[in-house]
Amino acid sequence: MIEVAIVASLLIAFGIGSNDASNALGICIGAGIVKLRRAIFLFGILVFIGVLLQGQKVMKTVGKNTVDVNLSIVIVALTISAILIIISNWRRLPLSTHQVIIGTLIGSAVAYDSAVNVSSIMKIIVSWIISPFVAMGFSFFIYKILEKTISTFPFFQIEKLLRIFLLLSGALISYNTGANELATVLGPVMHSGIEINNILLFSIASVMVFLGAILLSHRVIETVGKGITTLDPYSGFAAQFGAGATVLFFTFLGMPISTTYCIIGGISGVGMTKGINTVKIGLLKKIGVNFIVTPTLAFLLGYMALKLIYS
Repeated sequence: MIEVAIVASLLIAFGIGSNDASNALGICIGAGIVKLRRAIFLFGILVFIGVLLQGQKVMKTVGKNTVDVNLSIVIVALTISAILIIISNWRRLPLSTHQVIIGTLIGSAVAYDSAVNVSSIMKIIVSWIISPFVAMGFSFFIYKILEKTISTFPFFQIEKLLRIFLLLSGALISYNTGANELATVLGPVMHSGIEINNILLFSIASVMVFLGAILLSHRVIETVGKGITTLDPYSGFAAQFGAGATVLFFTFLGMPISTTYCIIGGISGVGMTKGINTVKIGLLKKIGVNFIVTPTLAFLLGYMALKLIYS
């Protein structure tokens, strides 16, 4: 039974790599700044550093403060989450790992009559709602600042600076992927009573994230990097750094928020600087529907699966 929970968490880590590498790399690729394979190696290393140095707060929120987890709840929730995430990635849809995992955890806990912390859940939901708009605002103002500062520099100096800025912002997103996204996956395992070496688990999970990025990330990168609005190096950096700063802020608070939706908020923010007509509202509406459907479906599946198993 312990092995099932660990394998499920590692499958989700693989899904994070295939989905969330687009958050760190999609804008750089869309703006034509960096090659995919070269950036993925940096991504994998920073994911491990992030979960090692700053993952504990988010792990505690998800694995301890939200629901009273046990091995049965963890197995059902993570197995269903793994299936949903892999299917979504295959269909090239950006998906919030947090919404899937927390939705299935709550559904499974309710079915098991386990304790559910409503206050903690409400804080998480509020964080989900406001974080994309915070990222949108950050990115909008960062873009405006760039227009009034480095845009006056010589062309070659601007190009060099923007390459550095984009790599730094990509590194920040990569770090956040470990500190927030991967921490969300490992939180239930860490607080379910399973005895396992933390460093070993973090290392194996980070390797799975890396493999997911290598093998499947190109499918979602097309949607995030090029599908919402046209990106240039200026807008790419503003969107990525605004999203990265937002996720880092919420990570300090211990809130498991979606890097995917913050990136989408950041891209939309820089799109607004060029006029609302440059933003593909139809795609944003589909993503908005997905924002509501994902946790609802995850909750229902978690609830029904555990009820069927223990009926």
